[in-house]
Amino acid sequence: MSLLKSLQIAHLPPSLVVHVALYRDVKNSSFLREQLISANSAYEYAFIDASMILSTTHVLSAVFRAVNDYENKRLKSRNVHSEIVFALSPNNNIADAFRRFGIADSTTDLLVVKVSTSPEITHETVSKHLGEAVEGTQVTFDDTTLSQITDMSKIQKVYKLSNLAIHKPSKKPMDPAQGHGVEGVEEASRRRMETSVLGAIALRGS
Repeated sequence: MSLLKSLQIAHLPPSLVVHVALYRDVKNSSFLREQLISANSAYEYAFIDASMILSTTHVLSAVFRAVNDYENKRLKSRNVHSEIVFALSPNNNIADAFRRFGIADSTTDLLVVKVSTSPEITHETVSKHLGEAVEGTQVTFDDTTLSQITDMSKIQKVYKLSNLAIHKPSKKPMDPAQGHGVEGVEEASRRRMETSVLGAIALRGS
């Protein structure tokens, strides 16, 4: 069963449905990256290194910005999917954004985003193609799963958040209810970082 999520983002046209899938243990990242570099239209996705994503809100904030720019004809990159990767960046260097947030040959945890920019792009077509294209284990796209993937040290460095203390994640899944004890401390640390990251994205020059 596909775990692809199809979402309608508030304040964006309902026709522009956003499809999101999360994979672990990806074996063919180099192939997927080659398709992007060669501009193979069948592989027009936002392929994101999932270790650089703090939460669902983090990536969906970038999606909102990119799709809004797409709607208003303000794209700085090739298409709305490359714009999603660019929108994650705290600066205006597109090449740097892809180096830090985009898929690399060594990527094993992969977040994939596809926007329905045409009627032919549906939950079914995206799910089918990704099932054939990505060699990896599909997992649930949610904050609990992302908490086991995120490299908070790398995110802290990229967003220049050296003033924030990082609490290393435990081996237990994150408690979404922000429980007490170690898990609660980790969650509080993550939320503080998320607030700073979202602020950095919002303040980046247009």
